[in-house]
Amino acid sequence: MAAGEEQSREYLRRHRLPELLHRLGALLLFHRPEKPREFLIQVLERVKAGRRAEGEYPFLMDEANVDAMFSLLDVLGQGHIRPAQYREALRTLGLSTEDLELDDDVNITRDVFKEGMKKKMLESWSVY
Repeated sequence: MAAGEEQSREYLRRHRLPELLHRLGALLLFHRPEKPREFLIQVLERVKAGRRAEGEYPFLMDEANVDAMFSLLDVLGQGHIRPAQYREALRTLGLSTEDLELDDDVNITRDVFKEGMKKKMLESWSVY
């Protein structure tokens, strides 16, 4: 591999640019704004404000979406899901599961699911 190509790969990795571009693309496709450039600028301003603790990070999913996702996973309506389902939901949204320490016999309730999703979404933006 050429030195320039390796430097480029390192630059992308160090600044987490593929992940950032993926998130921005997902937000664009979800919201489909009439003015995509202005929308992206607003999103990046929100990320900047969130880092300074002056505002909230942009979220792809609102509380109703997270509720709906939990309901889809809780097919039997038991009020809880398995840790494997929780991990898969996080991965599906491109969120980290690295620091999750859940035994397989633990039940994840709707409130735990919603709080965990919110926390992981915040963490995902805070690295930029």
